[in-house]
Amino acid sequence: MRALGSGHSFSLVADSTGELVRLDGLPSMVEIDTARSTVTVAAGMRYADVAVELHRNGFALPNMASLPHISVAGSCATGTHGSGDGQRCLSASVSGLELVGPDGDLVELRRGDDGFPGAVVALGALGVVTRLTLDVAPAFEVAQSVRLGVSLDDVAARFDEVFGSAYSVSAFTDWRSGEAAVWLKCRTEPTWGGGRAAEEQVHPVPGMDPDFCTVQLGRPGPWHERLPHFRPELTPSAGQELQSEWFLPREAAGAGIAVVQGLAEQIAPVLHISEIRTVRGDDLWLSPAYGRDSVTFHFTWRDDPEGVLPVVAELQQRLLPLGARPHWGKLSTTPAPEVIASYERALDFARLAQELDPEGKFGNSFVDALFPRG
Repeated sequence: MRALGSGHSFSLVADSTGELVRLDGLPSMVEIDTARSTVTVAAGMRYADVAVELHRNGFALPNMASLPHISVAGSCATGTHGSGDGQRCLSASVSGLELVGPDGDLVELRRGDDGFPGAVVALGALGVVTRLTLDVAPAFEVAQSVRLGVSLDDVAARFDEVFGSAYSVSAFTDWRSGEAAVWLKCRTEPTWGGGRAAEEQVHPVPGMDPDFCTVQLGRPGPWHERLPHFRPELTPSAGQELQSEWFLPREAAGAGIAVVQGLAEQIAPVLHISEIRTVRGDDLWLSPAYGRDSVTFHFTWRDDPEGVLPVVAELQQRLLPLGARPHWGKLSTTPAPEVIASYERALDFARLAQELDPEGKFGNSFVDALFPRG
């Protein structure tokens, strides 16, 4: 049995030959605890819907992903993230969760409990999560602006300056042009001004309608209307697509950029757009940012598996020596033993899964390859 979120994963993490359980039919619930600065939500809710209710009550999430359409449970289970030197994966905001175990039993875990760091980014392998409690902060405003024509060489050479210049920073590139568009989401004035300022709304993918994107041009607005790249009432798309992403140690940013630039001519024909972001490290056992501040390289590919998979394989071969960890919800062909070898708490997670789901009711081929049962 596997649980489904919003269906935005490009890997086989939610695949099953057994039963699939959707969570979007659970009753909506947003319970704010002002004394503890937390909110408890139904697992199948979209971040967009949670954010509106939080903002109405004067609260905010510290971070959001590019897409506000994704479900809270699915995002946390796969280590999904936004961007920002000080911002951790979305799952790092989880302070408690409730899940249904293999016998229909309810299991509640709280931050500080044994095994809790293994239960948040859990790939659906421990049970069906039904509720999550998230840390919240006071509501705030963000202004978003875009700098165009920024040299990738400049981004690599001044990486800390560029990515430390705003609350959240993303660099979009096709790699072949040698240039990037840098998106700055600021709570105060940005401290870096490379390239030239965009004078009208832009979309990450050239030629796509910028009306799908959240407001730019430096106009301040509520946090949940600026931190995502895209508006919740519109579904952005470049057509049918595939996606891959790798987390590298932050200190490998320059080397990672050089590796991908070296493959630009192979990447470009099958690429819609690529995005570079930063993520603060955390202590969640299966988080791709576990134990280290990270830089991520995201690729939105054309829907051409025959053309894309050889490029993915070549990227993996060159990025893995730099410490790359694939995003759990994205396309990767790295063998499971090689993937899990970079997670020092993998055995602890395997023991936790054996304890909570001894018969492997919540396994699938994806999970079982990572954590084979003896």
